[in-house]
Amino acid sequence: MTKDNKEKLCLFFASDYHFEMISLPFISKELKDDKNVVVMTENSLNETVDELLSKINLNNNDRDKLKGINWSAGDFSKLDEVKCANEKGKKSVVFVKGKENYISDVNKSMEGLVSSGNVKVIDCYDINEVHKDVGNIVKNYGQVLFTSGIEKLL
Repeated sequence: MTKDNKEKLCLFFASDYHFEMISLPFISKELKDDKNVVVMTENSLNETVDELLSKINLNNNDRDKLKGINWSAGDFSKLDEVKCANEKGKKSVVFVKGKENYISDVNKSMEGLVSSGNVKVIDCYDINEVHKDVGNIVKNYGQVLFTSGIEKLL
């Protein structure tokens, strides 16, 4: 495993709600650490996030910060937000959720930003789509995000 792979993160989810249950605690922590959080997704998560946030115990400030994230689908203009934060020296966390081609396209669009060291990317795969290839996918990553946090792979 290369040094670059050790730094890369991925996440596997079974549904939009499952993705949100895994990512929301991590996102909340990153927001408290004043990081910019962007969700690049092929499908809109607005409804499921709203429903989930209405059911979990959060203070209003934390709930508002999470609702302030753009959970809409596919808008590559979200990368401008990452570029702007990067120019200001602010760290960003970008969740890239979608099919393998979408993840690959978004990652290619962010190569220059990631190399700055201020951008952490978490590639998020639908386990129902990639279940036969999980072993091969994991070889490209050094860490996996679970509900309990980040776990390093051997």
